[in-house]
Amino acid sequence: MTSSSLPTSPRRPVWVTAAVSGAFGLFYAYVVWNAVTLLVAQASGPLGLNGLGWAVLGFAVVFPIVAFALAFGIGYRRSVGAFSLVLLVGLAVVAVLWVNVLAYAYAYGAALLG
Repeated sequence: MTSSSLPTSPRRPVWVTAAVSGAFGLFYAYVVWNAVTLLVAQASGPLGLNGLGWAVLGFAVVFPIVAFALAFGIGYRRSVGAFSLVLLVGLAVVAVLWVNVLAYAYAYGAALLG
């Protein structure tokens, strides 16, 4: 078989990739916004944050951005369904981390304060 006789799959339009990643990106951005809100609220309190508080809440801000970039990098060359599934799995991992951060902040919140 020559390279000219190999079947090629049609490339999907860029707007489809942008629409799917934009829709999921809004959910990732919502988690980042909530993490920044919690970080600012805790840091501007009367006691402030200690090093552990900055590390835990800072990681909660950075992790969704990294997870979105990783999921986008893994899935953007796949079909639309697989791309959506990869972004959904990344969002589920982000949601689990966010619930864990909230649980830790509510149960052991005093350990995060300065």
